[in-house]
Amino acid sequence: MDGNQKQRQSHKKERQQPENIFSAMVVYGFLSYENGCVSIPNKELMDKFNEMLLKEPSMGYVHQLAAVSSKMLKATLAGDSRKVAEILEFAHDTESPLLSYNSESELTVLITLVYLAARDSYRIEREDKAGIGYVDFIFYPETDYKADAIILELKVDHTAEEALRQIRDKRYALKFEGKLGEKRKYSGRIFGVGIAYNKKTKEHTCKIEVLREAENREA
Repeated sequence: MDGNQKQRQSHKKERQQPENIFSAMVVYGFLSYENGCVSIPNKELMDKFNEMLLKEPSMGYVHQLAAVSSKMLKATLAGDSRKVAEILEFAHDTESPLLSYNSESELTVLITLVYLAARDSYRIEREDKAGIGYVDFIFYPETDYKADAIILELKVDHTAEEALRQIRDKRYALKFEGKLGEKRKYSGRIFGVGIAYNKKTKEHTCKIEVLREAENREA
């Protein structure tokens, strides 16, 4: 076998190795495969994967993104609107292509990215029916019903106060009150988060407000 043949064989083995690993993981149930896509099949494995993203620097960009998104969630729950706007502006400046920088859909994708870590403990819904309208993002604390919930509204060329006012006026927080005659499921605080972006100034602003205090179970 000449040198070129050996090199081709080596490249072939390198290409096959990841495929063989993925195939074995599907066979043993660590991954699932459907319609050409590989995914993590259950919450327990997803939790382990998320834990690795946060702890393992060798994951590079994904590890960094997970770390930043963890800071974003902490800043939101601390009511630190300045920090939230700062993180979002940095992500917008570094992640968005120039041609789509002012796109509202691009900002929506960025919100999803910068709150990646929140998916560990929240079910995040987009354009969910709430109150008398549809909220941009709503965070349901499914792992702990006493934890704080988040309602987020995004505005372009409007103010963060206007975004927050829409949350109040359209009564999005009613989504956490349950139906008539039902016991309230989520008893933690409800945060309203208004985020705004100005196309002309490129400025990102945020305003955070507690819409409802935590329920006192002992009362």
